[in-house]
Amino acid sequence: MGFELTARAADLNERLKVFMDEHIYPREHEYEEFTSDQNNLWQYPDWYQGLKDEAKKQGLWNLFLPEEYKPWSPGLTNLEIAPLFETMSRAAWSQQIFNCNAPDRGNMEVLAKYGTPEQQEQWLLPLLAGDIRSAYAMTEPDVASSDATNMELKIERDGDEYVLNGRKWWTTNVIGSACKIMLVMGKSNPDAPRHQQHSTILVPTDTPGVKMSRPLKVFGEYHSPGGEGDMIFSDVRVPVTNLILGEGRGFEIAQGRLGPGRFQYAMMFVGMAQRSLELMCERAQQRVAFGETLSKKTSVQHEIARSRCDIEQCRLLVLAAAEKMDKYGIDGAREDISMLKIVAPKMCEDVSSRAMQIFGGMGVCQDTPLAHIWTTSRFCRIADGPDEVHMSQLAKMTMRSLNRQSHS
Repeated sequence: MGFELTARAADLNERLKVFMDEHIYPREHEYEEFTSDQNNLWQYPDWYQGLKDEAKKQGLWNLFLPEEYKPWSPGLTNLEIAPLFETMSRAAWSQQIFNCNAPDRGNMEVLAKYGTPEQQEQWLLPLLAGDIRSAYAMTEPDVASSDATNMELKIERDGDEYVLNGRKWWTTNVIGSACKIMLVMGKSNPDAPRHQQHSTILVPTDTPGVKMSRPLKVFGEYHSPGGEGDMIFSDVRVPVTNLILGEGRGFEIAQGRLGPGRFQYAMMFVGMAQRSLELMCERAQQRVAFGETLSKKTSVQHEIARSRCDIEQCRLLVLAAAEKMDKYGIDGAREDISMLKIVAPKMCEDVSSRAMQIFGGMGVCQDTPLAHIWTTSRFCRIADGPDEVHMSQLAKMTMRSLNRQSHS
């Protein structure tokens, strides 16, 4: 369990680092200034598509799909993918440049794993090419959406169509004009057993009856250019062929969507936290207060040391989960993945908070990525399911595991 990089992963990682140095970091402030300008809401800078084209040209594209997703996968193992995600996540928006960002990443996994050939032709291939983007509509305002079986949006069959009625919110990425398709989870079989009541269906964003009632703000700001939308579905009709996998399979799909994407999601936090630590150390060595650099103050040294410990522990947990997924599949890594959901965003929140404290006023403004890293970490402790749900699930798995061991 050394987690050494293979030659191909090491090569890709070095190429990613060069790309970040040459194309991403020099444009961070420009991207921030453009997307935070209210006159540019839901738009990308002119140079943005050019960076995606360059990443695709260099073969730094769709790296997120593990080898079991061939022919669309570049053939990497989960263990090889993990460090690549750390590198490409060091800037807030750089995953998008490599076509490895959520929610497209998870939606592509669903279509690759469960989609029909027709669904893959119509929606997966354009997503893999980066020609369109997508959204995943699950969360609802009127129910506790941390329990996926609570979803109430109605999916009712009418001849050769399904009719959708209900409301979704926090539908990430739905606002930008590039978003062409939504994966919508709703209740299609209310009389079935609890985990077989829901289905997932493909709904093009331009379907009549689909309306965004408002964009939602996160900590007082819009997540432009993708955004989070409050969506209304009023007698929305789509063909029965848009159903994914079958009626009553929505919960199964939701769980399947939480596989490789979960450790990739965790490695994103490792990358952002590592960037925060590096900025923290640089600031501590340059900033002088009360006659000495901050790096000589014991309290600052302790924060740096604590942050390094936290990052390394989380990094090793991600790699352990990736290795188990490669050897035993998702089921063999569920406990590790559950731990990561708890540990990773909180770790990044803590590290970025310490870095902001050392930066002072500069740390909370747009001159560093720290404020964005912190808000993303805090937001994801709710957006990806509350900590309490993940901890309850982990506790149950732990007790079952210990009971099996005591009786073996």
